[in-house]
Amino acid sequence: MLHQRIEYMWWNSRRKPNAVLSGISVIYALVSNMVQRQRLKQAVKPAIPMISVGNITVGGSGKTPFVVWLANELKKQGFNPVLLSRGDGANNQTPHLISEYSKAHEVGDEALLLYRLSGCPVIAGRDRVSGASLAADYGDILILDDGFQYRQLERVCDIVLVPSEGVGNGGLLPAGPLREPLSALDRADLIVRSGPSDCRPLSTQKEWSWSAKAGLLRDWNSEGDFLLEASRPVCLVTGVARSWRVLRDLKALGYEVGEHLSFDDHHAYSTQDIQRLLQNHASIVTTAKDAVKLKPYWPDDKPLWVLEQQIEAQSGLVEAIVDKLCGSQKSL
Repeated sequence: MLHQRIEYMWWNSRRKPNAVLSGISVIYALVSNMVQRQRLKQAVKPAIPMISVGNITVGGSGKTPFVVWLANELKKQGFNPVLLSRGDGANNQTPHLISEYSKAHEVGDEALLLYRLSGCPVIAGRDRVSGASLAADYGDILILDDGFQYRQLERVCDIVLVPSEGVGNGGLLPAGPLREPLSALDRADLIVRSGPSDCRPLSTQKEWSWSAKAGLLRDWNSEGDFLLEASRPVCLVTGVARSWRVLRDLKALGYEVGEHLSFDDHHAYSTQDIQRLLQNHASIVTTAKDAVKLKPYWPDDKPLWVLEQQIEAQSGLVEAIVDKLCGSQKSL
């Protein structure tokens, strides 16, 4: 309940931040600024050009689907992208290349999802400087997932995603959802609003639009089958930030959600969790991020319905990113 109250305060622009939390934000800002300066002093240049995809708010801005989309678009342009992830949800300090045998608890749920959806080499590990040094063996462009604050690595293009909700009450953590002051956007090369937004621009530079909309429900245990029947209630299972979005999208598609089991972001599903889900008589619907953790333990004869996403990008966005890449290579 406390977490929900804080989130409501964060994302309600009319809700004045708690005085105690605002005081802590001042301390957070001083520490964060010191850490950022130290990281910048230690910055190293990767062996291949790097694009950073990050955000300035906490969670739920669409970084993972954006990285997958960007990797696929760059492949169409003739590049060979390598993806670099911190591996949230795992405790792997030493970076290594993900394979088809990797497990979510070993490499992180988002990293495994990047591997499954992109078809690109993916390196996961908390030491992303070491991870970047491996990338040149597998491709010619490095994409760093969640990298705006990871300033230990130099980048040729810094992309910041801002969710459709904007920046909420505009406060720094923990009084608001901002990881850094809005002035930090000055160092971004591209600001991308992810999802429909009527919010005012955050920068004087051009802001691009991109969205991952709810698509079809696909059974990850079969080939090409879709859940078309929406007459019976389904059970929604989520372990993601802002799970209410998934609930909203599912209802918008016409499905009745009889039960919503909402876990924390990066939740590690236990044996008890799996058994509970398997005993549920309703169709289990989940996100791709959750499905990569559930599927290894899911019976082959039981459908695992995944709400997939359809991407819509503003015309010219890919070209703007490629221009940054080509401009950096000409300057070398």
